[in-house]
Amino acid sequence: MPRELDADRAWDRLLSVRTPQDAERAGLAPGPDGEWRWTGDATPEATLLAHRYLPLCLAGPHCVFAQLGQSVDGFIATRTGDAVYVTGEEDRRHLHRLRALADAVVVGAGTVVADDPRLTVRACAGDSPPRVVLDRSGRVPPDRGVFTDGAAPTLWIRGAGCGVPRPRRDGVEILDVPGDGEPFAPRRLLDALTERSLGRVLIEGGGVTVSRFLAAGVLDRLYVTVAPVILGEGIPGLRFPGPDRMGGALRAPVRRFALGEDTLLEFELRTGRAGAGLPQEQHPRAGQA
Repeated sequence: MPRELDADRAWDRLLSVRTPQDAERAGLAPGPDGEWRWTGDATPEATLLAHRYLPLCLAGPHCVFAQLGQSVDGFIATRTGDAVYVTGEEDRRHLHRLRALADAVVVGAGTVVADDPRLTVRACAGDSPPRVVLDRSGRVPPDRGVFTDGAAPTLWIRGAGCGVPRPRRDGVEILDVPGDGEPFAPRRLLDALTERSLGRVLIEGGGVTVSRFLAAGVLDRLYVTVAPVILGEGIPGLRFPGPDRMGGALRAPVRRFALGEDTLLEFELRTGRAGAGLPQEQHPRAGQA
């Protein structure tokens, strides 16, 4: 008697899914309601993985998605910058799964300076994607782990002429961007990644970087995990010029998941309605399934 599909084997199958044909080969089929489900016996955990991640798997070769973990009152770290840990273990596993489903992981200079993150896949099966560091002013020290650990390729995008010493490790590419116009505009950065065949992009942090990509209207999906803690003050998560009235707020279809004590909100921004400060137009290659 065949054993039912467990979570580990279900995740291994999901890693290979990028098209409906891939989903069928992995043992999934769409039901009458349009939702894909395992065709054989599966554990509740395996069923939940397909429900949670298959829409992202099937989002196509060009998809831009972001993740933030925050307190109930909207802070991603304390006023001293301590962010270990705002959310719990299940959310960290979720973040690693997002990395495993991405072609590249993007972070801003502030995140690398403050946290020295590894940005690799460790809490689940999957390959670590290239890491992309946005360093407009050249303030990230070259001794940070993303430049020295060799765990995954790293693209260091700097402002031209910032004078940062070049790292000596293999696997680190430096891209000096000209200073004219808006070289660090999200659309131009995504174009540069697409030219390197990095079309599925996770914007991981920090709050300033995620907010810039959201305000530019280039995100297809936004994952926000809310922890049941109240900080009172700290480093904010999403911040951008907002509307004068609630009617101008960004509203998008949302799904909710429990991650231990935390709550994960997944916003489908492709079909969301942009309000003040959030342009409707998207990056020309974003959202092509």
